[in-house]
Amino acid sequence: MTKMKTLLAAVVTALVWTAPAWASPQTVTLNVSGMTCATCPITVKKALEKVPGVSKVDVRFEKKQVLVTFDDAKTNTDALVKATTNAGYPSQPEKATK
Repeated sequence: MTKMKTLLAAVVTALVWTAPAWASPQTVTLNVSGMTCATCPITVKKALEKVPGVSKVDVRFEKKQVLVTFDDAKTNTDALVKATTNAGYPSQPEKATK
């Protein structure tokens, strides 16, 4: 029984230490040309914050861009584009970085 507990503890420890390797935070810049007024960034930000896995949304109104940080195990760039499009602001990813 003691060996079983030790083995179980080792497995749990290994899973805890390797879990972050399964998912890594990603950052993508979305170009949102339709942001033309002061309230547009609020709508875009709220739409993106509702996507599971999004941890940070930085709207750059002057550049008509949004910098989004997200967990790639929970969402992806396509889901982010879909969220802005469904909110009435179609977007295009500029480039993804780690």
